[in-house]
Amino acid sequence: MTFVYSLEKPWLWERFKMFAATSNVAEAAMALNLLRVFHFLSSDLLTYNVLQIVKRQLCSCKSLNKILYPQYNKTLSVGPLKAWYHQIPHKGYHNLVRDQPCDTLGTECLHGDAGENLNLDNKQNGSSNEQEFLKHLNNYKTAKHIFKLLNSSGAFTDTMAAAALLKISQIERDGSSLKSPADLLENEAFKALCFQFEHESLRLSSAALVTALYAYVQLYVDPQSTLMVRLVSECQMRLNNRQMSIKDLCLLGKALLDLEGPGYRMFKQVMDEIQRMKIVNWTSEEIVMVYNLLEASMGEGGNYQQLLNKMNTHTVHLVSKLSRKAKNDILKAMVVLKQTQALPLVINLCKHSVRHVPQFSDQELIVVLNALMYFGHSDRFFVDTLEQNVPKKAFVLKPEAISKVMQYCSQRRILSLPIFDAVAESFVYNSDNFTTEEIALQIMPFGKLNYLPPNAGQLFRKIENLLRGRFSQFQPRTLLNLLHSCILIGRFPVNFVAKIFSPYFLQQLEAEGTGFDKFVLAQLTQLFMTMKLECRTYEGPSLPSKYRVKSFITPGRSVESLVDDHLYNKVKNALIDLLGARNYFASRLLTPYGYTLDVEIKLDEEGYVLPASQREEVFRRVALCIDDQRRYSANTQNLLGKETIKQRQLRLLGYDVVQIPFYEFDKLQNSKEMVEYLHKKIFPYSYRLAW
Repeated sequence: MTFVYSLEKPWLWERFKMFAATSNVAEAAMALNLLRVFHFLSSDLLTYNVLQIVKRQLCSCKSLNKILYPQYNKTLSVGPLKAWYHQIPHKGYHNLVRDQPCDTLGTECLHGDAGENLNLDNKQNGSSNEQEFLKHLNNYKTAKHIFKLLNSSGAFTDTMAAAALLKISQIERDGSSLKSPADLLENEAFKALCFQFEHESLRLSSAALVTALYAYVQLYVDPQSTLMVRLVSECQMRLNNRQMSIKDLCLLGKALLDLEGPGYRMFKQVMDEIQRMKIVNWTSEEIVMVYNLLEASMGEGGNYQQLLNKMNTHTVHLVSKLSRKAKNDILKAMVVLKQTQALPLVINLCKHSVRHVPQFSDQELIVVLNALMYFGHSDRFFVDTLEQNVPKKAFVLKPEAISKVMQYCSQRRILSLPIFDAVAESFVYNSDNFTTEEIALQIMPFGKLNYLPPNAGQLFRKIENLLRGRFSQFQPRTLLNLLHSCILIGRFPVNFVAKIFSPYFLQQLEAEGTGFDKFVLAQLTQLFMTMKLECRTYEGPSLPSKYRVKSFITPGRSVESLVDDHLYNKVKNALIDLLGARNYFASRLLTPYGYTLDVEIKLDEEGYVLPASQREEVFRRVALCIDDQRRYSANTQNLLGKETIKQRQLRLLGYDVVQIPFYEFDKLQNSKEMVEYLHKKIFPYSYRLAW
């Protein structure tokens, strides 16, 4: 596009330049307004010429902070020239129009003349120089060193400049703010880069364009600034002309998400362009970038599920070629996007992640464990690798990583002695720095899986000290879960139960959620029963009756489990053959103590079996616990904690507890063997007569 100065009033333009050069703001503004009124100059050219004229003054007086970061104007000095500069209208750049589409393949050098300390030219650097620059860039840890590298590099490509900006944004960004915005804004090299990217946006390669935009978004540059408007406008033009690769589109999409969110029209256009391209032509790196983009957008309510389905199907065959980081990124995205229907891909990713476990960072390990828990998948080889590596790193792993390992073992009912022993040992020495949530997550699996480590004495003394010193810091439900897990393995928190049963704590417990659910009430009731049955010396307050449940079987989670129907039916048929009739035993019987018996058999004083309905002359009660696989840890024959406490307390309540484990009963070949087995279990000292 060509611009022509007005020949009718050349003095007006000259007068403006004279006043601007001498910083006569009032006169310059008057001339500028006249130029606008008579349309002697295009707004684009007008603004560009203004910038050229006052460029040195702006750089010397650090004015770009007002243009880029108006939110910091209150703390930074702003001179008259800066205020005048900021009055230049920028809205016109929302609708930039070019006569010819920009075709910028490859990389363009940013031209110079932007700052005194940065020497930029129009010569193209070789790829070797660019690679060497990027190699040095990755090793730098501070923005100061990067600016020093830029100043010493002479001329450099737009790709190098954009990469430097991106690295600076990664270093300077601290959560939702910048570490030192004032230092950044006052840096001459940074201001020169901003100037060049603003005025050379037409000549930038697409990769440099979107990288610079993304970097400025991460640096919280004002979206309404001229710089951002021009970069976004140029991206829009190239998006319209379909001049962007998958990588460019993904980075642009992430920048737009941070700017406006997934509902932004331009973001939807980016996604439409991505969906237009054929997945079979994408590289592994591009597939991972699209997964990351969809994760960042949270799938926008499932609008892109069809694209995800195609990607999931295609990625299954590429898993073996993916890098460790790529597998980790995809697993993380699968969880965030709730791709429960893509279990084959998840299993394949986890299978190929096993060999990377020794090299995993803490965060990578957490991502894989989160995926395994979310999709409910257990991998024996993965567990074996964990057993080999976690004990070696238990003292150096971050608390959240150890907590996630224990959480995974607990959820999948995996009792790994090497892992549990190492965690118990590291807990004794490192737990002072743990959060209350991490303390609970690392201890609760010991109770659930019914395991006492070799250093149990030290471990529980440490837990008691932590509770004594940080009791008030625990969330009520977290504290209840922790104490309840202790009683499952016969460790009784006598010193803290009085506080649990206090009206103040119960009120806090109720207020934490939406009231009391039945599982919480069942935990409180079982804790109360434990104090009465197993801690006879406890003299603290009782649990008020309104908080006690009549049955420990609750919907969803429960402090005891119902009998498995298949195993129960096999035992029931054998019992009928043994006792002679169905009416000699009761099934699924709720006791006055809240526990539900799988089978109850009543005996008189001489040992004869009584009908189940008879209530008089009952001398002994036999409780059969028909324990299926769900009542044991997944990889051992160790009974779960909730079943152990049930059997322990039933004995204290006067029942003769007979355990029928699945791994013994399933070995029996016929009904005769089953009947003989039950007779030896229930009546070990009596001779059996055949019916």
